[in-house]
Amino acid sequence: MKLWFKAFFMAWGMFLSIPCPYPKWDERARGRMLACFPLTGLVIGAVWALAAFLLQIASCPKPLMAFLLAALPFLLTGFLHLDGFSDVCDAILSRRELEERQSILKDPHIGAFGVICISLLLIAQFSLFLSAELDFSSLSALVPLALVPVHSRCCAACAVTLLRPMKTSQYAGMEREKAQKHLALPFCMLALSTAAALIFGGLRVLAPIAAGACYWLFAWRGYKNLDGMNGDISGFALTLAELFGIAVLVLVK
Repeated sequence: MKLWFKAFFMAWGMFLSIPCPYPKWDERARGRMLACFPLTGLVIGAVWALAAFLLQIASCPKPLMAFLLAALPFLLTGFLHLDGFSDVCDAILSRRELEERQSILKDPHIGAFGVICISLLLIAQFSLFLSAELDFSSLSALVPLALVPVHSRCCAACAVTLLRPMKTSQYAGMEREKAQKHLALPFCMLALSTAAALIFGGLRVLAPIAAGACYWLFAWRGYKNLDGMNGDISGFALTLAELFGIAVLVLVK
């Protein structure tokens, strides 16, 4: 249990910009770290839902509320996944040969496709929250919103652990068999969060489910197009998954 405790805070320190309350690294817990990725999603979801609740009861102007809610998940992750999103967009949309696409993916500079796609992503996320007719003082809206990042990260933990990594991926040296033994945690969290969203959100349970399904769709797209899995592809899929989760949350009555 102590290793799981350490693994959670190691994941916190790596994937969240919120100051980690227990910033200690234990190499023995590395194999459990990815399995704890959904728990960082729970932290993000809790902060996201709390912010929505406080802005709602404070009667915050709708455009300002939409801006803050659209920006918050990126701020909480230090733009980590947004960076991967732009890199993958540059690589895939270049339509070059595989070797060139992989080279573009590793390039630290952002290209025109990345800038355009990030702009469209942010406009879309802001527009969804601006058009949302949701009562964020009720659990029926707050719980599905909080669970969208959980579902996307449950799927991310499974995809990164199960799919073949790119040779240049930071996950290429991971002891995959050991990491796969710990996937029971993401699967359990996926089942529990789905049940919670159904109990409190009714049909809005479709929002976190859509986020999970879209993660796999876009992760597979990146995996096939770039011949392997890495953190950038996971960030690309996770960012789009949460956008589609929000879209379903807004559209389902």
